[in-house]
Amino acid sequence: MNRHGAVAALLSVSLLSIDPAFAAAAPLRIPETELEPMAFEQLDGWATEDHLAALSAFRSSCVAVRRRADRRDAGRNRREPKPIEGPLAAACKMAAELGDNVGGPSARRFFEDAFRPVRISKLGERDGFLTGYYEPEVEGRRKPGDGFMIPMYAQPAELVAGAVRKKNARTHGFPNRGKVGRRVGKKLVEYHDRAAIEDGALKDRGLEICWLRDPIDAFFIHIQGSARVRLEDGKILRLNYAAHNGHTYLPVGRVLADRGVVPRAEMTMDKIRAYFAETPEEGREIMRMNRSFIFFREVAELAPDAEAVGAQGLPLTRERSIAVDRAIHAYGTPFWIEAELPLQSETTMTSFRRLMLAQDTGSAIVGPARADVYFGAGIDAGTIAGRLKHAGRFFMLVPRAIDPALGAENAPLPPPRPKP
Repeated sequence: MNRHGAVAALLSVSLLSIDPAFAAAAPLRIPETELEPMAFEQLDGWATEDHLAALSAFRSSCVAVRRRADRRDAGRNRREPKPIEGPLAAACKMAAELGDNVGGPSARRFFEDAFRPVRISKLGERDGFLTGYYEPEVEGRRKPGDGFMIPMYAQPAELVAGAVRKKNARTHGFPNRGKVGRRVGKKLVEYHDRAAIEDGALKDRGLEICWLRDPIDAFFIHIQGSARVRLEDGKILRLNYAAHNGHTYLPVGRVLADRGVVPRAEMTMDKIRAYFAETPEEGREIMRMNRSFIFFREVAELAPDAEAVGAQGLPLTRERSIAVDRAIHAYGTPFWIEAELPLQSETTMTSFRRLMLAQDTGSAIVGPARADVYFGAGIDAGTIAGRLKHAGRFFMLVPRAIDPALGAENAPLPPPRPKP
């Protein structure tokens, strides 16, 4: 039996050992999405990728993937699993069986044997879209005073989510597409928006975790969903997303572009921050136009230098982790991404060819070929992340058990018909 045949047999055994239903798994289908099966040789830069580093990131994701598979087998999952989740758990089992003494060539063979690259895009389009995010580092205090008067709030007890998941680590607004608010009788009504909270709607309720000096810092921490806060004693306080007030996220860069402050094509986070600092009254007005508001939790289990935790529940890997549309994709799914990105400067484009892992989500991340690249923590990471808004080619690595090439019936689904 050749190498591919042997691994295919191992994959079949792994599938059966996890869930017999996946032995006859149907080819992958995603509504309103183009799926074009490819060969690894067609991926630009695949031969020179650091496959060992990619395998390490994949194995990290597998901890959560296999944990979810175990919960599913025990009947403890509330949500219906996506078709890819069982085969993905089987691929994780294959990765574990490789052992610890794995080199780059073996890591490459693993991906090539366990997966099939599939170009993925929105129906009628060829490219996807990339942005970046990071974890801010700021100064803060446990108690207000000495200029530190901007509170970072914990989740209020009366804030509830109707029929949506609440365990998420960071977000560009609330990633789940359900209603969030507070109960009044049997009704779920709108919660306080950003302006009301900033004006004192939650004041003196003991919800303050810490205080910051700069309202612009606080605003961008809300956008990123996590932060490292350096306290007066030098200790690092880690904040992670806990909940959202349920209001829609408004990109403030869009407001500045519409007002002619900065051309849309030249918009970066640094330019937004600079404009807000130069025009504090207008900056405050624009920030309050974004009615969404994030509540945080203190993360005691993270080391000061550990990366932020993503919505998958695991620490992210800089320039390997991406946030994706959770309504479409499963955490732990590998994606090969090809793009030209301004990593060195605004005007210098760098070839970006890398295997990435879906480990996070965000409400601004919508669509089959849409991703937010995690760049780590600090000012430099923020500068890079803040200037990304670029097209890219997305190739989803699909477990071979649900390879779209296995059946012609996997042609893209037509758009839904309008209701009569």
